[in-house]
Formats: sequence, structure tokens, C-alpha cells
Amino acid sequence: MGTDRDLKALIASAAGETEADLVLKNGKVLNVFSKELEEGDIAIKDGIIVGIGSYSGKEETDLEGRIVCPGLIDGHIHLESSMLSPSEFSKAVIPHGTTAVITDPHEIANVAGTDGISYMIESSRGLPLDVFFMLPSCVPATPLDESGAELNALTLEPLYMQERVLGLAELMNSYGTVAGDEDIIAKIKGAVSHGKAIDGHAPALTGNKLNAYVTAGVGSDHECFSFEEAREKLMRGQHIMIRQGTAAKNLEALLPLFDDKYCDRCLLVTDDKHPGDLISQGHIDYIVREAIKAGKSPYNAVKMASFNAAEYFGLKDRGAVAPGYKADLIVVSDLKDFVVEKVYKNGRLVAEDGRLTEEIVKPSIDQDRYRRVRHSFNMHEVSPEDFKINSKGSKKRVIKVVPGEIITDEVIVDSGSPDAEPDKDIIKLAVVERHKGTGHIGLGFVTGYGIRKGAIASSVAHDSHNLIVAGTNDEDMALAANTVRENEGGLAVVCDGKVLSTLALPLAGLMCEDDAASVEAKLDEMKAQARFLGVKEGIDPFMTLAFTALPVIPKLRIITKGVVDVNTQSYAPVLFD
Repeated sequence: MGTDRDLKALIASAAGETEADLVLKNGKVLNVFSKELEEGDIAIKDGIIVGIGSYSGKEETDLEGRIVCPGLIDGHIHLESSMLSPSEFSKAVIPHGTTAVITDPHEIANVAGTDGISYMIESSRGLPLDVFFMLPSCVPATPLDESGAELNALTLEPLYMQERVLGLAELMNSYGTVAGDEDIIAKIKGAVSHGKAIDGHAPALTGNKLNAYVTAGVGSDHECFSFEEAREKLMRGQHIMIRQGTAAKNLEALLPLFDDKYCDRCLLVTDDKHPGDLISQGHIDYIVREAIKAGKSPYNAVKMASFNAAEYFGLKDRGAVAPGYKADLIVVSDLKDFVVEKVYKNGRLVAEDGRLTEEIVKPSIDQDRYRRVRHSFNMHEVSPEDFKINSKGSKKRVIKVVPGEIITDEVIVDSGSPDAEPDKDIIKLAVVERHKGTGHIGLGFVTGYGIRKGAIASSVAHDSHNLIVAGTNDEDMALAANTVRENEGGLAVVCDGKVLSTLALPLAGLMCEDDAASVEAKLDEMKAQARFLGVKEGIDPFMTLAFTALPVIPKLRIITKGVVDVNTQSYAPVLFD
């Protein structure tokens, strides 16, 4: 609850000796402890719930039988992936009932290092959304990758003293963790010494390697693609984060985890969520609704969306509608449609009927740091010649994207052509280093993406966020890449030597300061242009492209120096015999 509270005043209000500040009357409380609905007034004093029962208050609100739940918590998100600044992100998610998020700022850390982390902490201060932080553990994601910064254990140490830092973020280098890599071990020891949580990221890790990973102190995982994988990790003591975002959608496969047998060790996360999905679907409330539609207990779903996340991260002051907890509350229509009608933050109404009820003031930020984050692009202009593949061979190694997933597969094609073959759904893929002006360009091929003409480029390319471009010809690829460069980051769609559409993302090449609706309108336009080029339905043109550069998720990826076999962490030739 915090030592700055007037405990005597809270106790007096709880005992009914003094009036509460606010009383929510005629509502039904969803009790996450007993998993039942409970009738009673909810008394709030100084932003704290002081009682459930019969109360009077200075202000009283009649809920007319509606249901009150704890505020929702996203247990793992990369806020930068929304392409929105923290203040604009908060405007998008608060009306959906989200009152707290735990973010891993490794996107911006890969670009701007500790400057990027400090920028995110500063720019999320004082919002009616509590933004907590996990410190990036893998910057860069693997030693093969080229990022704009490197964070070691000594670099991270002082950051644990920053406000709202809860632990060490996803240990993506699971291979290094299991092998006892000295840098990773030092980071783990740092988190443990501060009593902080350690998040995991270990797709398909099983057996003794999983045992070793958990022994290292990794407490969670959000990379489960099957119930069997999740069950094994849960049985080894991990908390399972059920992910349903824009690129990765694991909810359907993991629905059994909502059952009583497993749900107490599970929480809900989005990982990455584009503004359009936030607007059209919702946030954590959307995952709760989908689980309920699938026949799962609304009580379990709400507990997983609130209390379980708070419990795992040691946030003892939230996650339940009970005395002593923060008055972070949502009022929903019912437990079938789960429409969020009101949102309270610290006992203050902040959203109603899908709209904010108060203006969100943008926090003040150190201007020197802001300028460094705002002007981070360091890349030479490229030419069509830079995208020519000069190696030879009779076979072609191709990255295959999987619709609805961020895992990829490997396809070997009997073709020695160094060019794209759009008639065979094989196009060229390149990653251009953009942080230190090295001129490195990794070249490869991708199938399943679908474009038949033109090129698409993005400075959002997980996790090092170099510039990635896919295209059917070298000329359009160069134009798309240079367009993003001129905008100091963002997205570009080009065809036949013409720029069809762009979105500038000047904040570290990842975010902008526009509102969610404006960004989504631009993204909708760009997605339509991407479909015009041939990107397949069911594939997000930009999120899918961004993840083909992440060399820690199986099977085949591309980075600035070539194509990487994730399982062996070694380079794989694109053309070979």
C-alpha cells in the first residue's frame, strides 16, 4: 500500500467511521479469490479500496447491477511495437480497461541503449496507466546480431534503482543460458541480488535443457506454441504467459490453460500489438472476451488478466477488488460480452464508454536525450547494386513465413538463380545495418510473404531494428530503403520506381508522436498498398516482415551479415550445391 498513505484515515473509512471519497453502489464484485460474484458497495479512500459492504461516500455512483473487476494488466509487451509514444499508447488502452503494463523496452534499447530505456521511463511517468519495466537482457539478441548498443550486466546494474523497474526481461538467448554464458549468468545474478523477477523466452525448449533454463532462475515463458509445451514448462515451475498479439497468436492452442488445473500459474500478454488491433479489437479485454467465447470460465480469465500478473511480478497492491488494494477497477456489462464501460485508476474515473474522461498530459522529457532518440538513423544511401547476390550454387535456401505465427521454416529449392522469382513466390530479402554506418547488408530469400511486384521496407526489424526490405527487384528495394532512411525511420511501400505510401517513425525508427487513430489510418493505407503488391491475406505485411530478422526464434532468419540457422546459431549459405 505504501508508507505515504494516511493509514489511520484509511482504517477509519474502512470501519465506516468516516465517509469514503467514492462509493460504487449496486454493483457486483468479481472476487478473484473465491471466483464468484459478490454483492456490495465498494468504498474507496485516497485511491485505495477500503471495504466491500454497506458504505456511504462523499461521491456515490450507482452501477445498476453491473460487474466490477480488477483493472487489467498486460504482463509482457514491447510498448514500442505499437509504434506509439507511451502517452499515446496509454490513450489507446485505458478505455479498454488496462491499468498497468509490464514492458520490455528492448526494441528502443537495441537502437539507443540506456538512453532509450531512460527515455521510455521518463515519457511514461505520471500517466493514468502504470508502466513498469523489465530490463532488456539480450541487447543484441545474439552475438551474431548488430545493434545500436550493447548492454552488459554492469550497464544494467544502476538501472535496477530506477523507478518502476521490476526485473530482468526475457532471456532470449536460451542456448547461451543453458551453456552457462558468463555475461548471461552475470545478468541473472544481478536480478537475483535485487530480488527481481526474471522472464523467459525459450520456444521449443524441452527436457534437460528446459531443466537447466529453469534452474538458472527463469520464472516465465511467453513462447509456447502448443499446450504440451506449455504444460511441461508449467510443471517445471514456470509461469506461462498466454500471448495473443498482432503477429503471434497462441490463445487457441493454449486454451486448456484456462482450466482450474492450470490457470493459477498463467497470465495474459500481447507481446506486440499494432494500433489498429488496439482500436478494433481491444487489448487484454479482447483476450478475456475470446476465452469466454471459447467456453472458458470468465472468473479464471479475469484472474489471469489481473491478479496472476500482479502476483508474479510482486505487485502486491493491485489485481483484486478487495480492501487494501489500489482502486484500479473496471466496470463491465456482463461476463458474456465483457464490454468495458468504466475504468477507474486510483479511484478516479479515467474512461467511460470507450472514451477518456480526462486529458492525458504528456510528461516532460530531458531534451538532449529526446534529440538523441529522435535522430538515431546512421545509414548510408544504398543502390540497386547493393542488393545483388554474387554467390553461386544449384540450390536456393529460402525462409518460409508461417501465417499467424512468428516462427519460420526452411525451404530448399532446386534453383541457382541469384534473383527473386516472384512467379514461384520467392522474393529477395535484405537487412541493412542502420546504427553505425557499417554498410553491412545481409541478403537472402523469403517465400509465403506473397508480393509479386515492388518492395516493402521497414526500420522496425526485431530485435536489432536494422532496416529490412523485401522486394521483387533491386531497384525498388533500393528506393524503399532510401525512403525510410530519408524519413529517419518508418515504413515504405514502392512499386515500379514510385513511392506508394510511407509512415515516418522518427523516435528511434520505431515510434511516432501521432495518436493511434492517425497511425492506424496510415497503416491501413499502407497495408492496402502491400496487398496491391501481393502480400497474402492473413499476413500482417509489416509485423511479419519485422520478425524475419529475429535470430532467436526458429528456424531461419536474416540479419546484417546473412541468413542464420537459429538452432545452430551459424550462418547458412543462400545459394549452394
